[in-house]
Amino acid sequence: MLAEGDVVLRPIRMRDQRAWREVNRRNRDWLRPWEATIPPPTPSGPITHRPTYRQMVRHLRHEANAGRMLPFVIEFEGQLVGQLTVAGITWGSMCSGHIGYWVDEGVAGRGVMPTAVALVMDHCFRTVGLHRIEVCIRPENRPSRRVVEKLGFREEGLRPRYLHIDGAWRDHLVFALTAEEVPEGLMNRWRRMRAQSAPRNQRGAPRDPQNTPGNPGPA
Repeated sequence: MLAEGDVVLRPIRMRDQRAWREVNRRNRDWLRPWEATIPPPTPSGPITHRPTYRQMVRHLRHEANAGRMLPFVIEFEGQLVGQLTVAGITWGSMCSGHIGYWVDEGVAGRGVMPTAVALVMDHCFRTVGLHRIEVCIRPENRPSRRVVEKLGFREEGLRPRYLHIDGAWRDHLVFALTAEEVPEGLMNRWRRMRAQSAPRNQRGAPRDPQNTPGNPGPA
């Protein structure tokens, strides 16, 4: 379990099904534009279907046991509010992975997602031993881009038609960080940024809508 204040990351469980489904149901319109989808089958290709919740959890556990994935749910004030997965973990000479996440619209703008990303980045760099983490985000998803921009991720370029999102192949911007770029830890950087911005927010300046979902799969 990883925690910072009211934000907690913990492994996803079978018994989370009811809460997970309820959050997804309430946020259908909020999540759909950024949600990973399965492309139509080709004449010679297999027919694939969206997995059930139990199939998803079994797959995530299998990949986690194989060292290729770190699947978490996000809790805020004791309630399940989203999901964050470190996927595509590669070892050897690369030692890298990528992050995908989504969050309940009801907690957007409250620092939940930047905190969750900072927590998992420090875990990946300091405990797991990864060297590089990237996040791929659709250019249109400005609020999700604000999450990585606020945390100081580098923008590395565009990957055309990179992922099948919301029914079509979509371009994605690539953002990344390496362990050497945050020797003090990403959570320490995020705490410092929040402390510096707190007086301005207390004076009534508008807050950024920073915590909308990224692509709830590989990005």
